[in-house]
Amino acid sequence: MSGHGAPTLSVDGRGLRIAVVAASWHTTVMDGLLDGSRRALREAGVEDVREVRVPGSFELPVAAARLAREGYDAVVALGVVVRGGTPHFDYVCQAATSGLTQVSVDTGVPVGFGVLTCDDEAQALDRAGLSGSQEDKGHEAATAAVATALALR
Repeated sequence: MSGHGAPTLSVDGRGLRIAVVAASWHTTVMDGLLDGSRRALREAGVEDVREVRVPGSFELPVAAARLAREGYDAVVALGVVVRGGTPHFDYVCQAATSGLTQVSVDTGVPVGFGVLTCDDEAQALDRAGLSGSQEDKGHEAATAAVATALALR
């Protein structure tokens, strides 16, 4: 499991403005990722949170770029791409990953990467922070975004 060796982060995000941009595909998985992100931000004391929904993971970078330029201290990007029988998976995963990295580098605003890139739906469900999931990637992405925003202060 990819979560092995992950750091334990405790963050105080009071006073931070955080934007969460989330894709809409795979409703059950996305509900889990969003819930994890919301929980992490509450635990960190972040009160100023804006949520924006986009159609899919391909659209995450453009929304994250706009939000980063609106003065948010960090952006959390949540999505899921499940491998199919065509190269579409590779193109969307590469575009989302490269695009979100570019947003962070170009704007200096941390982007918490909560985009699941899975071979099948079972892997996505196991990382979505749902009851019975092994990991909570929405929580991890939000915590990482807050921690990085604090480190850059």
